[in-house]
Amino acid sequence: MATVEDVRRIALALPGVVERVGGHSHAPAWRVARGDLAWVRGPTGRDLEQLAGLGRSWPDGEVIGLRVGSTEEAAALVQAEPETFFTIPHFDGYPAVLVRLDRIDLDYLSEVLVDAWVTRVPQRVAHAWLAEHGLT
Repeated sequence: MATVEDVRRIALALPGVVERVGGHSHAPAWRVARGDLAWVRGPTGRDLEQLAGLGRSWPDGEVIGLRVGSTEEAAALVQAEPETFFTIPHFDGYPAVLVRLDRIDLDYLSEVLVDAWVTRVPQRVAHAWLAEHGLT
């Protein structure tokens, strides 16, 4: 089981990542120059209405939004591991998923955060860091 502190620690260890607090939710987000890679995400009233209309509800526990490489990748994660990853109508057509932190272990959290980071940094930066860490 992971926590927001784990997300913070892992994300801030990646090159160029900074934490930003503010925005519309006033919750922390971790970003690079090209945008967010992860952010704490709670439900809005509209989210709850839309989920109720679908016969679903927002899960208990901490949730983060996570940038992924494509909408297809998002769909594949949700389909493969619906207990960990989910989505909401607000994210339709957007390359991101929601992650239940109480359902993901630290190693997998680290893996998906690195994958999110790779989508947001220049390829040369990603390749150099991945090679340095034996991940190519």
